[in-house]
Amino acid sequence: MTSTSCAAAPFPISSSSSTQFSLFPSSRSLCSSTPNNKCKQRFSLFPSVNGRRKLATLPFSSTKRFVIRAAEYKFPDPIPEFADAETEKFKSHLLNKLSKRDIYGDSVGEVVGVCTEIFGSFLHSEYGGPGTLLVNPFADMADAVSERGLPGGPQAARVAVKWAQNHVDKDWNEWTGGGDSN
Repeated sequence: MTSTSCAAAPFPISSSSSTQFSLFPSSRSLCSSTPNNKCKQRFSLFPSVNGRRKLATLPFSSTKRFVIRAAEYKFPDPIPEFADAETEKFKSHLLNKLSKRDIYGDSVGEVVGVCTEIFGSFLHSEYGGPGTLLVNPFADMADAVSERGLPGGPQAARVAVKWAQNHVDKDWNEWTGGGDSN
């Protein structure tokens, strides 16, 4: 009995002549023990009907209606007063959290300043209520802190995103008096 392995296929499928591996238990494996041990996988995500693959499709009118409805909703513009108030809350929280960690040392003020500047800019220019909180400013925070040679960029960004996920949408709803404040 020979044995081959496929780097991207962690689930074993046993056969009488060899041991084969498959990424999905229901996929067909074309692994064989050849001198160069090349492995080819063919993944079948949809059952075949009479040798042809059957793809799941929606009727055109259904997809057209969905696209039109999605395009009709317009998010509100950012509110500068909200952005200012939320940026101050963010800065206070971040300073409090990062001051407790030893990795920042004397640089905690600079790290908080960089993160606050990026977050405030995002709130003033792009945030328009629930559904518009993006990951980009937090990735930018980690990059900017690291590029400036300051310690703990990824950790500061993690603290920032965690706070934002828990507070920004809820605070927006309280500020505007709209929606559920989960």
